[in-house]
Amino acid sequence: MSIGRSLTRTAKTLAATRHPAGYHGAYQGGRGFFEGWYVKLVSADRGARIAVIPGIFLGGKGGADEAFVQVLDGVTGESWYEQFPAPEFLADSRRFDVAIGRQRFGERGIDVDLAASGLAGRVDFTSPLDPWPVTLAEPGIMGRFGWMPVMECYHGLLSFGHELAGTLTLGGREMDFTGGSGYLEKDWGRAFPSAYVWAQSNHFTTPGMSLSASIAIIPWGRTRFRGFIVGLRVPDAGGGPGELHRFATYTGAESTALEIGDETVTWSLRSRDGATLSLVAERRRGGLLHAPVRTQMHRRVEETLDARIHVRLADAEGRVIVEDTGEAAGLEVHGELARLVAMRGRR
Repeated sequence: MSIGRSLTRTAKTLAATRHPAGYHGAYQGGRGFFEGWYVKLVSADRGARIAVIPGIFLGGKGGADEAFVQVLDGVTGESWYEQFPAPEFLADSRRFDVAIGRQRFGERGIDVDLAASGLAGRVDFTSPLDPWPVTLAEPGIMGRFGWMPVMECYHGLLSFGHELAGTLTLGGREMDFTGGSGYLEKDWGRAFPSAYVWAQSNHFTTPGMSLSASIAIIPWGRTRFRGFIVGLRVPDAGGGPGELHRFATYTGAESTALEIGDETVTWSLRSRDGATLSLVAERRRGGLLHAPVRTQMHRRVEETLDARIHVRLADAEGRVIVEDTGEAAGLEVHGELARLVAMRGRR
């Protein structure tokens, strides 16, 4: 690739950084690339829990391109991966607006009719999306790392939670999501991390509370470090959005303990000002999803939508700000876990 083309791609990458919801693959050139939007839908009674993931994989030189829609039934653990020709994928570069064949995914909801899973119907997002704030200094959940055009994988949090209305059918049963809650995030880049833990819930007894947490092995030049991002949205007394408590590598927070067992994941963090956060995620069996490696989309990762996450947040003086348990939680635990636990943060 010429220097001019490389500079052009870098410029377009930086221009797109402030729009994490949009499609980032149009300027990737001949190298491998993936992008996927994670749409989580939970009914009001939590009896229906579905994740739908539309996306694209570009194989680069010598590789095959494919669009896809994945479906995970969080109740049964069944999962489906439906491939589409890459030209059937269309997406906006500035906002969440994706079409794959007859399937539509966007800021106002999803409309699907999938052959592999039989998932069909429409669910509307009836309240505004609640994204991680995007600023010039910190363009979303990745903070200043979002500006660096050398990361293996980028992450965006497009909505901590929003209300739903509509129905889907799957396997002959009708699922009514009216009055339920949604969650929306995405990933893009060259490959998923070699090891990571990801946990999410917006079904706490405290209305409006939402958690997204991840820790992973991050390539950094010729080395690797253990990076993490945790966002805990705690509403104010009046039920408003309240405060977003951030614990991340780029905020100067510290991961003080991480234990990954067969039944639980226990994680403790301390912020730069001394606040502490304790997370205990109860592992449950889930379904298998496809995840990207550099040459294809066919690495299998187990994910559950039936986990439970215990959360305790305290200030620097030890006063408890919130203590609660999230249900219908998403949880992925994958890869070189012993190495992830043993690693330290970036120096």
